[in-house]
Amino acid sequence: MGFLAAGLGAGIIAIGAGIGIGMIGKSAVESIARQPEASGDIRGAMILTAAFIEGVALFGAIVCALLALNITV
Repeated sequence: MGFLAAGLGAGIIAIGAGIGIGMIGKSAVESIARQPEASGDIRGAMILTAAFIEGVALFGAIVCALLALNITV
């Protein structure tokens, strides 16, 4: 049962992180198209937000690995 939960969790994490980063990229490109002079600030905010999403995805992957190994937290 732990392997099933870990597999489903890892899949949901990957999908969520992909959707989130895709939405960030879409919004950043639209914002840069509207205000090209602010591209540096927008790019910096986009990279920082993407890093936060990747961090949350990494924590989720660690929890999935712990579930697969049957280790209680």
